[in-house]
Amino acid sequence: MDEQQKIARAAVSGRLEQSSLELAQTAKDIEAGLEERYYIPLAEEASKHTSDSARLEDAKNEIDSLHRAAHSILQSYQTVSAMEDELKARTHDARRSQKHKKLQALNPPANGSIDLEEERKDHFARGMNLYKLLLLLAVGSFAGVIVEMLWCYLTRGYLESRRGLVYGPFNLLYGAGAVFLTLTLYKFRNRGYIWSFLGGFVVGSLLEYLCSWGQEVLLGSRSWDYSDMPLNINGRICLAYSVFWGVLGVLWIKDIYPRAAKLILKIPNRAGRIITCVITAFLIVDACVTAVALARWSSRIDGKPASNGFWEFVDERFPDSRMERIFANMEFGEASPAEEGQNYEQN
Repeated sequence: MDEQQKIARAAVSGRLEQSSLELAQTAKDIEAGLEERYYIPLAEEASKHTSDSARLEDAKNEIDSLHRAAHSILQSYQTVSAMEDELKARTHDARRSQKHKKLQALNPPANGSIDLEEERKDHFARGMNLYKLLLLLAVGSFAGVIVEMLWCYLTRGYLESRRGLVYGPFNLLYGAGAVFLTLTLYKFRNRGYIWSFLGGFVVGSLLEYLCSWGQEVLLGSRSWDYSDMPLNINGRICLAYSVFWGVLGVLWIKDIYPRAAKLILKIPNRAGRIITCVITAFLIVDACVTAVALARWSSRIDGKPASNGFWEFVDERFPDSRMERIFANMEFGEASPAEEGQNYEQN
């Protein structure tokens, strides 16, 4: 590579580096000037208990000027730091794909390559549009249930339902988490892991708290309770699961999302729009039926009989045994229906 090519390759950031060195030297020169013009005279005036009003006014103007300069430099620092972080992340992705060519099928695609392919295609789910978010909602609702069931099996030795809807292995909490994580972390998809972790930590914790609070207010029930966990807030969230949300944020935006986006890119436009609408309609109906079934289940727990034929039909279709099997960890009041049944059998 000749010298001209080296200069051309270094020119993008080389000029910025040279300017920063000049700025650092300028700051040192200004500091020396401030000492001669202000620091020493002001110290002498303070020892003599006198003051020069003109110098004080000049000092105020200097302070304002330094404040504006500091603000501009801080903005420049943030911009340059973000560029450094993004270039590191993109370089890491490129090296990973080169290092593991034999395992390319197992490696997640780089977010940068997804972005480039989406820009070059007029795809129905390009960028962060509604179609992609609805598909991610469905994927997250399904994948979350599977992962939690496997986790339960690995840690407790048995399979237990982690569903959140009466039809199909779906839980909209996980789907909503996938959507919110994507919306929050999308701008950090080509940045370092720390931003993805912090975003997942905050967004996941907030979502979990709001969902727990909303379920208790609307349905009078709770699907999880962290009261016996350290550093919890009202039993709705705790530090351990917030850290888990942070790790999940990294895993989602760096691994799962690009895989899902790559698969979505393979769906033809016409078929993709139809599939998305059908899945969304199914989830809406499923969620409405689930809300009705849960409301009636709560009423049965309170000893309220069915008031008409509709609620009798709900009782027939969604008896306590079925609801307890679907919502294994749900609690109404002090004890879950499953626990009350066990206590009744023991007595």
